[in-house]
Amino acid sequence: MPTLASLQREWLSNPRGDILAGIVVALALIPEAIGFSIIAGVDPRVGLYASFSIAVIISLVGGRPGMISAATAAIAVLILPLVRDHGVEYLFAATILMGVIQLIAGFLRLHLLMQYVSRSVITGFVNALAILIFMAQLPELTGVAPLTYVLVAGGLAIIYLFPRITKAVPSPLIAIAVLTVLVWYMGFDVRTVGDMGELPSSLPAWLIPNVPLTLETFQIILPYSATMAAVGLLESMMTAQIVDDLTDTGSDKQREMKGQGIANFFTGFLGGMGGCAMIGQSVINVKSGGLTRLSTMVSGVFLLFLLLVLGSVVAIIPMAALVAVMIMVSIGTFSWRSITDVRRHPWQSSAVMLATVVITVWTHDLAQGVLAGVILSGLFFASKVKRLFVVASELSADATTRIYRIAGQVFFASSDAFAEAFDFKEVLDRVVIDVTDAHFWDISAIGTLDKAILKFRREGTDVDVIGLNDASASMVQRFAVHDKPGAQAQLGGH
Repeated sequence: MPTLASLQREWLSNPRGDILAGIVVALALIPEAIGFSIIAGVDPRVGLYASFSIAVIISLVGGRPGMISAATAAIAVLILPLVRDHGVEYLFAATILMGVIQLIAGFLRLHLLMQYVSRSVITGFVNALAILIFMAQLPELTGVAPLTYVLVAGGLAIIYLFPRITKAVPSPLIAIAVLTVLVWYMGFDVRTVGDMGELPSSLPAWLIPNVPLTLETFQIILPYSATMAAVGLLESMMTAQIVDDLTDTGSDKQREMKGQGIANFFTGFLGGMGGCAMIGQSVINVKSGGLTRLSTMVSGVFLLFLLLVLGSVVAIIPMAALVAVMIMVSIGTFSWRSITDVRRHPWQSSAVMLATVVITVWTHDLAQGVLAGVILSGLFFASKVKRLFVVASELSADATTRIYRIAGQVFFASSDAFAEAFDFKEVLDRVVIDVTDAHFWDISAIGTLDKAILKFRREGTDVDVIGLNDASASMVQRFAVHDKPGAQAQLGGH
């Protein structure tokens, strides 16, 4: 149970900074939530309700104070096929199931898996996300009037040049305001947000998704829910780490994982799409002075207030303005430094990053890309550790005893090199295997040690293994068979 002191620290230790930062984030959330809705092929209300719901709920149950969660591009790019093929009601059902999966993942402490995701995979994930966001804008940039390109270019110019004048107001909001006034005043015939669907005019209502409660429905939504859950948790864990670093404070990753599940679960019942932590918005919040849960709560509540009061204005925002904002998000998300790092970093790290990007963009599935990157990282690491394995030997003066000195890590990848280090045909009375500087990691290593000892014994040579550390000795005691009855028969069987 939280104490009064912890509630004070997490909610009221920085009220002025949190309220102002929350307002800034809410302003910036409007265009992004609408843009992500368009990426997902759903009504803008779906993304806006989701951003309100997730931000408010996660402020209460999340594990990283000051982090912003809402509808995101990472989730939006995943759900377009589901909405296109089955309709938005299936999206709501998939979002509820996504929350359940994330909640289970939290209880299973799967946040610990993040330690196996290398920096190269994270960079590839971020770059792939940026590319997918940009690709999602192409439908709004193809087969349109030249005026649309002029408006997009103008929006980008405002976004990047306005901060040179002042940073008090987010430049994407200025770009949207200027282009909206221009299009409305000049009467330009371009697509607007109102053309995309109806905007919210009331509080989100509690609903049960209108889908058949059948096994077929479950089979349809499960792959999407699982992917949304995995990608959402991955981005949330990465964002939490970034906010930890920015604020020099820690966070409860397991609680955050459960909180993401609870937020998405209830958001599905409120007619929202799935979401997760937002890297860009969280950085904006922290740099605007937001440090506690209050800033996250304010961002969600103020977002809904803006929609209910200014909904008619939001409807006339030209799509070109939102495309400019999303291009800005894409450019800001991409790790441009990674391009020069390709030549500077070890080729294995660059290969992992590029593989993550290529597979993600090819499949349009961030989870598959990350999984491929993690597997490739593991293979490269095993290969690198394998090369640290060294064997030296010396023959005694009377030529009856040879001492093999093993140094390095003995595991599945180096077990072949371990076996090949011995000369079983050499005529000796005794062999000493000195593993003082080695470590046996798995049953592959123990099995190889068994084979070496049994082969020497089959040739009539006595074998002594010396220098086992405690962990290796425990493995040998539990799994080795060379001193157990029938050991030679097992060797023959192999």
